[in-house]
This record gives sequence, structure tokens and C-alpha cells, in this order.
Amino acid sequence: MEEIINSELTDNTRPDYISEIIKIITGDRSPKAVLTALEDYHENDIAQAFTALDTGARKKLTRICPPAMLAEVFEYLDEEDAGKFLSEMDIKKAADLISELDTDTAVDALREIDKEKRGLIIELINPEIQKEIKLIASFDEDEIGSRMTTNCIVISDGLTIKQAMNELISQAKDNDNISTLFVVDESDEYYGAIDLKDLITARSEDSLSELIATSFPYVYATEEIDECIERLKDYSESSIPVLDNSNKLLGVITAQSIIEVVDDEMGEDYARLAGLTAEEDLKEPLKDSMKKRLPWLLILLGLGIAVSSVVGAFEKVVAQLTLIMAFQSLILDMAGNVGTQSLAVTIRVLTDENLSFGQKLHLVGKEMKVGFFNGVILGAISFGLIGLYIMLFKGRSFGFSFAVSGCIGVSLILAMIISSASGTLIPLFFKKIKVDPAVASGPLITTINDLVAVVTYYGMSWVLLINVLHLA
Repeated sequence: MEEIINSELTDNTRPDYISEIIKIITGDRSPKAVLTALEDYHENDIAQAFTALDTGARKKLTRICPPAMLAEVFEYLDEEDAGKFLSEMDIKKAADLISELDTDTAVDALREIDKEKRGLIIELINPEIQKEIKLIASFDEDEIGSRMTTNCIVISDGLTIKQAMNELISQAKDNDNISTLFVVDESDEYYGAIDLKDLITARSEDSLSELIATSFPYVYATEEIDECIERLKDYSESSIPVLDNSNKLLGVITAQSIIEVVDDEMGEDYARLAGLTAEEDLKEPLKDSMKKRLPWLLILLGLGIAVSSVVGAFEKVVAQLTLIMAFQSLILDMAGNVGTQSLAVTIRVLTDENLSFGQKLHLVGKEMKVGFFNGVILGAISFGLIGLYIMLFKGRSFGFSFAVSGCIGVSLILAMIISSASGTLIPLFFKKIKVDPAVASGPLITTINDLVAVVTYYGMSWVLLINVLHLA
């Protein structure tokens, strides 16, 4: 209890930096006084305050802050906000800001502004930075090259230790990703990487080649993000080189960019599992949100009608044993839950592109076994509890009550086995035909499992309760 109170006191007394920053910016201090005061705050806090300001206050801030300081703040903004705020600046200030940003951040921000202003800004940037921006912008958004930055240290493999140190010092003025140095040969092809610590601790008489790790991981700029991201996550390097198809070093993808990519991919997968074609946010127009949701809803409407038609086909069964309708939702819900669990496991396993046919077969078998044994346990519990419920609260005989609950238990086992199989086989099938398995999954699996559960439950009721036991 004491720890909870202390925690609450800490939360209540924590400084509200965002409000403080807003007060400084909107106050009547001189530009120099505002700039001096803001230097005491972290760029992330300034970025959050930036988004809370009105247009006039933002313009005031962008006029006061030098481009280098604004660039540090913009690194913490999402690309949509960065583009919006960039559009509000005058052309010259925007160009100076773009020149200070990491190239990947600059490209993301420029993509969010109108084409005419983007062209004017790029014209004012020095040719070297223009070239870097155009390089990154040349890649599709789903290619890893679109997430790289040219902010890195590149040296030649023919240097001495002293020359390499001098090159590091020279390039460090313009690049802050210095923990790893990347080495190219005389043809500018990627050769390997050197850890900064190894270079610093090396003696002048040592050979540079002894420090180069030629097995350092790398990716090609045209690789699809979702294909190489799992490989990138396996390494704890601060930056990983990105090559063109001729093995020349184009830039690097940083650990921060990898985290952002993983977050984006997870967001997209979550949206697809929910039956959306893309992610949504609070600012998205109603029409756009409807466009993303409606296609899948139309498909699911058709499948839902099919499920209802199947229920209609068992109309005579329901008419003769109306009591079984009360337990339909139990079978449907459990089948849906089991199918969703198997789906989640399968989607996670399918991130491994190297799965063999035998491993996929093992996955299907394992999920069906899990569905069977869980079904047996839950079916036995349902058999006992539902039998007692029907006998005690519905006033039916012992034989009738436990015959119905036995049918429910068996139906539950069968529905869970089939749902486990469909939750595994459907994403495997879509993966096989080169369709993102997450797209086809969530709501589709649930609807298919509803169909399976309805056929299983009413079919078992018709066979066992009406034709075998003649309870109708």
C-alpha cells in the first residue's frame, strides 16, 4: 500500500514539461529568452508541445529556433505532423530545416506536403543533399531502402589506423551515427564494418584489415520490408548497411528505424487481423475509414447469409427440439475462440520464411491435438453442467437432460478440432498463393468457424437426438 501511495505522489508531483514549454512559447519573452529557456528541455517534450500549439504559435517557434534545433525536434514527430508543420514554414526556413534532418526523416516529411512546395524546397537544398533525398525517395515505401539514411561513416579498406581515425574525425562533423564505421573497397563495393571501440583502442602499427568484420549483416535496398525485417531484428547492431544490386553501399538503417518499421508492420498486421485493408487513426475522414472497412464487411455479409441459410436448413431440427437453440452461442463462441488462437499462432510462425512442408504439417497436427484435448476437457465440463442445468431448471428427465448435454459436449469437441484446423490451414493456404495471411484471417476465420459450428451442432443433434435416441 505504501508503495502505491508513493507511486501516486510521484505521478502527481512530476513536472508538466509540455505545459511549461507551451507557456514559454506563447508568453511575451524575447526570441532570445525563449530560445535560452527551451534549451533546458528535451527535444521529445518540445515536439509534443509543438503538436499542441496553434498555427500562430508554431510559426513563432519555427522563426525563433535555428534549423539545427528544429531538426532535432522534428526527429520525434510522426511524418504526418512533420509534413504539416513543414508546410507552414516559409520556403527558405523549410529548406534549411530539410538540410539538417536525417535523409530518411526529410524524405518522410517531404512526402506529406504538396508537390509544388516540395519542388521549391528541394531546389534550395545543396546538390549533395538533393541527391541523397532523391535516392531514398526513389524506393517504394514497402522497400527497406525507403527507410535508410545516408548518415553514416564510410572509409576505404586501404587506409592505415591513423588515416582511418582522421577520416572518422572529418566525417563525424556531419554524421552522428559513428558507433560503427563501414568499409568499402577501391570499387566502392561494401567490404565490412569496424566497431568504433576497436578502432579507438587499436595501435598505429596494427593493420586496419584486422579490425574489419566481413561477416557483418547487410540488406539490399530493394528488399521488401516484411521479408527482411525478421532478419534485422535478430541483430543488436546500432546500424545495418543497405546495398544496391551492385553491392555498393547506399546508406544504413538504424536501430531506431528498425523499431519504427517493426511497429508499423505490427500495426498493419493488427489492422488486417481486424478485417481492415490498412491502419486508421483519429484524424482520418469518415469516407476513408468506410472504404477500408466496407470491402471485408461485404464479403463477411455474404458468408453470414450462408451461415444463416445453413441454420434455416435445420429448421425441422430446431422445431422439434427448441431447447437446443439456447446453447447454439456456446458452440459458436468456443469454435471462434479456438480458431482465433490457432490463427494467432500460425501468423506468428509464418514470419519464418524458411518453414519446410514437414514443419507446416507438424503445426497443423499440433493445433488439432490442442483443439482435441481442450475440447475433451471443455466438452466434459459442458456435459456435466448443462445436463444438471436442464434437469434442475428446465424440469426435464435425467436421460433427456444428459442426452442433450452429451450431444453438446461431442459437438464442442468436433467444432474445436475443425476450428483449430481451419485456423491453421487457411493462413497457410493464403501464404502459399502469395497473399498476406493476416489479410484473410481474423473475421474470415470467425465466420467460417461459425459455419463449421452450426453444421456440427445441428448435424449432431439431428443424428444423435432425433434419429438415434428419438427424443423429439
